[in-house]
Amino acid sequence: MRRLFFAGLLSGVLISGAFAQAAPDAQRMLAASDAIRSPSSPFVLNAALTEYRAGKQVDSNVLSIWSKPDDGGGTYRTLVRFEAPARDAGKLMLKNGNDLWFYDPASQASVRISPDQRLLGQESNGDVVTTNFAHDYTATLKGTEDVMDGDRQTRRCNWLSLTGNVSGLTYRRIDMWLDAQSSRPVKAKFYSESGRLLKTAFYRSYAPQLGAERPTEIVIIDGLDSGWVTVLRFSNYAWHEIPDAWLQRDYLPRFKPQ
Repeated sequence: MRRLFFAGLLSGVLISGAFAQAAPDAQRMLAASDAIRSPSSPFVLNAALTEYRAGKQVDSNVLSIWSKPDDGGGTYRTLVRFEAPARDAGKLMLKNGNDLWFYDPASQASVRISPDQRLLGQESNGDVVTTNFAHDYTATLKGTEDVMDGDRQTRRCNWLSLTGNVSGLTYRRIDMWLDAQSSRPVKAKFYSESGRLLKTAFYRSYAPQLGAERPTEIVIIDGLDSGWVTVLRFSNYAWHEIPDAWLQRDYLPRFKPQ
């Protein structure tokens, strides 16, 4: 009996150890999804934002976005230039570290702004700068479940709960569903400090861009009004050398895109 007891105990330890080794690592999955969303070398792209209310377009804008990973890894510095509409053309937004700056050529003044300030529709200032969730959030695997994606197709996904671990984040908590096979982002829910659902995002229209299949469209639905939708479309991806001078607040008045 004693031998059977110890054999059973050892078997249980081995099984639990094997299970622990086989269990997916939430932080690694999150990092893999980051690599799918954003390249790891300096790049430029265009972003078109369109806002809809009850199925009718009410506003839009077009941005050029230059992003450069920090040398230390983990974060990006991002410069955003407003291209359209005409009233906003030439305005700039810069993220460097935890600072977010807005520059208006009409006043020739740069002012610090909040990342959660609304840009257009459900999009905030912090949403259009390149982010690395694995650097800013701690991920916990909540389970695996079937989720309907932005094309109304059912996908088996890993459900991650993200908790912010640095200051100055646009959202303190995010729920994110990643394709269980590829770690592609499928769906995300963004919450306020109080826990209120702010918006739901669907990542779709994957296409080859800069060496990987990346989402070229994000559909964002308001947390309270499902008829209020913002669509963010990415295009014209390109590798681009970005001088460090471009990513300094003092350089904004002299910036001229190449």
